[in-house]
Amino acid sequence: MKNILALIDFSDSSSQVVDKACEMAKNYGAKCWLIHVASPNPEFVGYEIGPQYIRDSRADELKQEHEQLQFHKKILIDRGVDCEALLIQGPINETIAQEIKKLEADLVVAGSHGRSRLYDLLVGSVAEYLIKNIDVPILLIPQKGTK
Repeated sequence: MKNILALIDFSDSSSQVVDKACEMAKNYGAKCWLIHVASPNPEFVGYEIGPQYIRDSRADELKQEHEQLQFHKKILIDRGVDCEALLIQGPINETIAQEIKKLEADLVVAGSHGRSRLYDLLVGSVAEYLIKNIDVPILLIPQKGTK
């Protein structure tokens, strides 16, 4: 095992995902890739991106997400794990699948939020998408406090 990809969404389960990815990377001497997929900028055909305050707000959000990602990366490096952190904008499921292939991931570590089946039916679940669409082992970490 050479590459472990940990999916970070800054939810309550993110620290648990980072801890498990760290443990696995140390056990296998693998590199850990922390990946956060940010939603793409809203662009619609025939419409401008929007007023400056909207663009500034989005830039601030991306900056905060980048800083959080770098915080998690530093934790892993301090624990002796070779780690890189990537913040990528795009459609979540497709972007994750592309990164898994591009980085030649041997294992994906992701959090499971334990939302209702109705939510997953209406909105979708990244975990469900991964299970159905990728050929790499997946380690799902349930969010503490979910049933």
